[in-house]
Amino acid sequence: MAKIHRGATLIPGFREFLPQWVARQPWYRGAGVPALRPIGFYRLEDPDGEVGMEAHLVSDGSDLYHVPLTYRGAALPDVPPEALLATPEHSVLGTRWIYDGQHDPTFRARVLDLVRTGGVSDPADRSGVGPAEARGVARRPLPADGVEVVRVLTPGPPPDAAGVVVGTWRPDGPDGEPVTGCLAVVGT
Repeated sequence: MAKIHRGATLIPGFREFLPQWVARQPWYRGAGVPALRPIGFYRLEDPDGEVGMEAHLVSDGSDLYHVPLTYRGAALPDVPPEALLATPEHSVLGTRWIYDGQHDPTFRARVLDLVRTGGVSDPADRSGVGPAEARGVARRPLPADGVEVVRVLTPGPPPDAAGVVVGTWRPDGPDGEPVTGCLAVVGT
């Protein structure tokens, strides 16, 4: 399990690099660099304890985006350059390579495991936002890979696929009503 360092700082911080990265993505529906508001977070654990994994659910005021991130102590080989969001300095761990989870083999393997076992994500405690959760659901035999992250989230039933990750979040804040939708699809 990757250790969480409470009170540690990251320079540059998420508010500086995440909106810039989202603005360059083909799934971003807005124009220009968005002002992103956190809606919720969930964590997945690396059984080897080497890779931190946290998904950000953020809104630009019109749409809700799902941005799973991985945090590594070294560069990840064999990924496209656009998969790297930033290389900030962590006040405890030093340089961190932050990747888009869609391109990280550890994240994809953990999503597959979540679906195979019917597992549930770990909470990511953040003040001011509602709790979010990811739950794996297998419907048919799963492929060895084939994880597709759903980027623009909408409430509703998940699509028909071999497996899905169903999410629950509170778009109106911690005291708001929870909604459910699909976070990832495994096989079709």
